Amino acid sequence: MTMTHTTSAEDGLSLRFWGVRGSTPVSGPDYAEFGGNTPCMEIRCGTRLFMVDAGSGLNACGLHHREALPKEIDLLFSHLHLDHTAGLPFFKPVVFNPERTINTYCGNLDGDSAKATLDRLFSPPLFPVTLDVIPCTFAHHGFKAGESLSFADGARVDTILLNHPQGSVGYRFEHAGKRLCIISDIEHSDPWPDEALRRFVEGADLLVYDGMFTETEYPRCCGWGHSTWQKGVELAQAAGVKALAIIHLHPSHGDAQLRSVETEMQAVMPTAFIARERQMVAVGETTEPARDGRHLSLIKTA
Repeated sequence: MTMTHTTSAEDGLSLRFWGVRGSTPVSGPDYAEFGGNTPCMEIRCGTRLFMVDAGSGLNACGLHHREALPKEIDLLFSHLHLDHTAGLPFFKPVVFNPERTINTYCGNLDGDSAKATLDRLFSPPLFPVTLDVIPCTFAHHGFKAGESLSFADGARVDTILLNHPQGSVGYRFEHAGKRLCIISDIEHSDPWPDEALRRFVEGADLLVYDGMFTETEYPRCCGWGHSTWQKGVELAQAAGVKALAIIHLHPSHGDAQLRSVETEMQAVMPTAFIARERQMVAVGETTEPARDGRHLSLIKTA
């Protein structure tokens, strides 16, 4: 689907979802519309690229862009659970190019980088080879969630610590007068919304939020580190957020159920939608719902 837009990709702030599923990849006819890959997002501040998370969707991202990707990739981890890291060695063709560097940023380990964790994960007997045999260069950077990340080209990304087992990091991107906040994985607090988080996402043109569970499912999964679309809407409305995208979709929720949930959600917040794999959004470009009622701020799905 394609919609007319006025801001060019070279100027605006954009987001593309390469994986929107939580916990484990899924496949089959029930997942054709929303997709089955685990979290991976591509953020463009003008032409400047950031990647958020390295779930199984990272493979599709690499195969789509191929040599068009920059020589250095800045990969920001929300955290290091398997569904957010398992795609890293399959980021083709980047990982097979000795001229490329992947900079990883990890903020939920009290300042430590992801190196020790990734080296442990990607090594025998869990994985057939270690990362150091992969031709590209990995450069690992640690920070403490709550700090702002500053990059050599002047880019800046703000961060916040989220409520999740072993912690998770939320990110805020600002470019061309637009604001994008990615808040996943998170379990909502009581009372809600959390005031520090409300301030962090305040006025965002788009909030990406963890809506893994239904309200019926959540009581059985309390403490697992995830939330509901209702809590996402509450946060968005309290913070004056213009549009809301729900991600980290439960692996058992198929297309029919998610379409039903989206209709219910849009009755409360018309500018909310459930993210679809490969969907591209021009952040802040429009806050009007699409005519088909499915989602808004949608530019195209390849």
